[in-house]
Amino acid sequence: MNMKWTCLLTLLLACTMLFAQQSVNSNDQQVENQLGNQKNEPPMLGIHWVKGFNPARARKNVNMIFHNGEIMSAASVEAIFWGTTWPSNTSDKVSGLDTYYQGFGNSGYAHASDEYTGTNGQVTSTVSYTGHTVDGATASGGGNTSAILAEVCKVVGTRAVHDGFYPVYVDLQRGNAGYCGYHSAGTCNGVIVQFAFFWNLDGDPGCDPLDTSGLHSEGLSAVANTSSHELSEARTDPNNGGWYDSRGQENGDKCNFTFAHPLVTFSNGSQWKAQAEWSNAAFTAGTGFPNSSGQHGCTDN
Repeated sequence: MNMKWTCLLTLLLACTMLFAQQSVNSNDQQVENQLGNQKNEPPMLGIHWVKGFNPARARKNVNMIFHNGEIMSAASVEAIFWGTTWPSNTSDKVSGLDTYYQGFGNSGYAHASDEYTGTNGQVTSTVSYTGHTVDGATASGGGNTSAILAEVCKVVGTRAVHDGFYPVYVDLQRGNAGYCGYHSAGTCNGVIVQFAFFWNLDGDPGCDPLDTSGLHSEGLSAVANTSSHELSEARTDPNNGGWYDSRGQENGDKCNFTFAHPLVTFSNGSQWKAQAEWSNAAFTAGTGFPNSSGQHGCTDN
């Protein structure tokens, strides 16, 4: 009898530990931004979650940690607008995002991420914009990251550069997807590049930053804010070896939908409602703006 009870208790304990480990792994996977990380798929990094989704934030070691990899000391941006409706699109989004990227570099907002270093140097505010390409072919959704990378490689071709950041804006609505966008990395023609994915966020309350300035359409304001989230993260953690905290959250994640000011002004004078980004230095000095967990480490300049 004792032997039977011992075996049963051992089995029960083993099952309990396995269930608990699976639960922890599931939560960690979600928080560490590895949604849909299928075999041979580039990972979804720095996912810009919709409003209301609040992954557990680091409590003990609040600041981001260096993971012995590269950062982007400079970034060369080329935007891609992918989908059958883009060639006839008359909204302000294409021209607006041109203006957005033209002014991002050397702005106070870009400077907010300059404190971080990597094996290849230090993040700087040098962000250049080479323009955009419109591809009127049928777009893919964001669930297949390799399809987004393939689109980047098709459009960019031999122009691919290692410091390239290639944001892909599709004309598809988000639907039930729980995120507004993400960034990732992959290889085009033997060159490791950074890319990002963005849904069409027109009329999407889950991704709307509630810009009341009247300067931009709601759709433009939403994708510009998500672009701020993803470009800032790609600059500080381009290949998942840069900076993120003990829960896997990058600088944009830690300040998701946290706005230090109603608008930020870029170097070309354009103004945007752009979320703040996490600063280790600001948190340590106690000078940052609080995120939704009350951690004072967010800044936009």
